[in-house]
Amino acid sequence: MKIASKDNPVRLSWLREQGLRMDAAPYLSGAFEARKLLERLPVRKDKLEDLTTGHGGGIFNGPKFSRVYVTDPAQAVPFLGSTDMMEADLTHLPLLSRAKVADKFPYLKIQPGMTLISCSGTIGRMSYVREDMAGIWSSQHVMKVQPNPDRIPSGYLNTFLRSRFGVPIVTSQAYGAIIQHIEPHHISWLPVPRFDSALEQEIHELVEEAAALRAEFQAGSVGATEDLFETAGLEELVDLRWHDDRAQDLGFVRRGLTSTTLRALNFQPRAERILKQLRDVDHVTLGEICKGGQLGSGVRFKRIDAEPGHGAVRLIGQRQGFWIRPEGRWISPSQAPPGIFAKDETVMIPSQGTHGENEVFCRAMFVTGSWLEHVYTQHFLRVVTGTPDIPGAYLFAFLRSEAMFRVLRSMSTGGKQQDIHEGLRSQIPVPVLTAPDRERIAETIRTAYRKRDEADRKEDQALELLERAVLERSAAD
Repeated sequence: MKIASKDNPVRLSWLREQGLRMDAAPYLSGAFEARKLLERLPVRKDKLEDLTTGHGGGIFNGPKFSRVYVTDPAQAVPFLGSTDMMEADLTHLPLLSRAKVADKFPYLKIQPGMTLISCSGTIGRMSYVREDMAGIWSSQHVMKVQPNPDRIPSGYLNTFLRSRFGVPIVTSQAYGAIIQHIEPHHISWLPVPRFDSALEQEIHELVEEAAALRAEFQAGSVGATEDLFETAGLEELVDLRWHDDRAQDLGFVRRGLTSTTLRALNFQPRAERILKQLRDVDHVTLGEICKGGQLGSGVRFKRIDAEPGHGAVRLIGQRQGFWIRPEGRWISPSQAPPGIFAKDETVMIPSQGTHGENEVFCRAMFVTGSWLEHVYTQHFLRVVTGTPDIPGAYLFAFLRSEAMFRVLRSMSTGGKQQDIHEGLRSQIPVPVLTAPDRERIAETIRTAYRKRDEADRKEDQALELLERAVLERSAAD
C-alpha cells in the first residue's frame, strides 16, 4: 500500500502536472522525483519520440490478432510474449503460423537494437534485442522502441530506459484497474538526457558487448546438447519432432505392469521410443550417477521477508529461474534451513506444475557462477552428480534437450499439480561418452555460463556510467 502523509505529501501542483490523476503510482513510486531530477539536469533533453524511427513513429506495440500456433518450424516464426522476452534461453519459444503474421503484421518482427517493454500486466520489464533474435515476432503486449541510429546509440537509449530514472517514469504511466496497460503515447514525451558522444558510445558498446555475449551463451548451450547427442550416435534426437508422431500414443497396449505405476502417460509410446534409443548406447542411469549427490526436491521452509542489503538473499521460483535477470522475494537465510542454497553445477528442474506447452514444468536450468548467491524453492528437482567423472555441466547438456523434456513429462504423477515420478526418473539412461568428450561438452556449458555472467557485468557497468553522469551533472548544477 502506498500512503501519502505529512512526511510524504502530494502537492496540488503535482496533481496538475500529472493530468489530475488520483491514483498513487505517479507520485509515490519515485517517478515524480526522477522526472524533476531530469528537468533540473543541465544537459540537453530530447523527447523519446524524436529519437526513434520506423512503424508508428518508432514506438509501437501492435493490434490484437488471432494466434494460430503450429509445430512445424518451416511453417512458423518464433513468438515472443511479455514474459518470454525475459528468458535467457530462447530455444523453446512457441511457434506462430507464418502465414497469419508475416503479411498482415510485418512490423511485429523485432529488429536488433530495439528495446522491448512489457506494456500489459506487469509494466516496465525490458529487454534488448540481440542480433541472434532477428526473425522473432512479438505480441501486442510487448512495446517496441526502435531507435534512430543517426540520432542516438541504441545501447545508450536502452540503458537510460532501464535505469532508475527511466523505469519509474515508464511504470508510473500505467492505467487500468485489474490489468495494467501503457500505450506508446504515454511515454513518447519521456525526456532522454544527452551527454557527450564519447560517453554515450561507451555505454552503447558495453550493451552491444553484453548482447554478443548473450548470443554466445545461447549458441554454446545449444551446441553442447547437439554435440552430446551427435557424439553418442543419437542424431535423430537433436531435432526431435515430438508432435509429428502423436497418433501412436492413442490406443496402445502395455503388458507386464508392476506396482511402480499404473498411469498410461508413464508408458507413452513416443517417450518409450526415446528411452529405448538411449538404452541402446552405452549409458548409466541417472539414479546411479546421483548416488552420493542428490536427486530430489529441495527443503520446505518458511519465508521470512527481509530487505536487500541487510543480509537478505533473493528467492528464485520456477518461472523466474529461466529469466535473464531473476526477480523474486528477498528473504532472510538465517531463518531458513541451509539446503535452500544450491551446490555449484546443480541442475534444477521445475517439478511441480501442469502440462501446458509454454509451462516450465520439466525444463532444466543450471546453477553456477553468480546464481549461486540466490536461494531456490522446494519446487525444483535438484540433480547433483555424485560421480566425479560425470560433471553437472555434462548432465545439464543432456537434461536441457527437448528429448529429455518430453521424457520427464511422460513421468508425471499427481492430480492438478503434477510431479515427476521418483522411481521412474532414477531409471533415466544417460549416455556415457569418453572422458575427453564429457569434459569437452561440460566445458562448453561452463564457458557459456561464464559469458552470461560477463554480460550481466557489462550491463551493470553501463548503468553505473549513466547514473554517475546524471548525478554528477545534477550535483554540479
